Amino acid sequence: MTTGAAEDRVEMLGAIPEGSGQKPRKYGSGAANITGRKKTHWPEAATGLMEKIVSRGNMMAAYSRVVSNKGAPGIDEMPVAALKDYLKEEWSRIKEELLAGAYHPQPVRKVEIPKPGGGTRMLGIPTVLDRLIQQAVQQVLNPLFNPGFSESSYGFRPKRSAHQAVKAAQKYVASCLR
Repeated sequence: MTTGAAEDRVEMLGAIPEGSGQKPRKYGSGAANITGRKKTHWPEAATGLMEKIVSRGNMMAAYSRVVSNKGAPGIDEMPVAALKDYLKEEWSRIKEELLAGAYHPQPVRKVEIPKPGGGTRMLGIPTVLDRLIQQAVQQVLNPLFNPGFSESSYGFRPKRSAHQAVKAAQKYVASCLR
């Protein structure tokens, strides 16, 4: 999928299906064939967000979260248990790529899981390294953006659930009927 103007073009690679015969890179260094933006168009980038994201404290917290979540390996087949040793060897390069805007996530591994009522549901499993980076980004951006969200917004928000959304909707409907 391609989005935006030609200069802002970002190609999204499809997931590599499990058992598809495509060979994943073993602990690869990112998806080299993804085209990304070269110039940032948002002013917050100049305020050191990437430096905050890759800071030792933030990355350690992200690492702890990823390890505690466990999870299956991505297309590179790296298990969570191998992440620590991998980072010891590769962190300086990865950090440099992130700060330079040259890091590209790898494609996700496509897995189908059975639904309780029949059929299957598609999951995309990022590599452990990409999950680490996603978590580090989330930890920095969430406190910046979450306060500006509507109090009526429940989707993908910390400490909010679908059950709370339903209860809020029921309360709203009941208040309009009075």
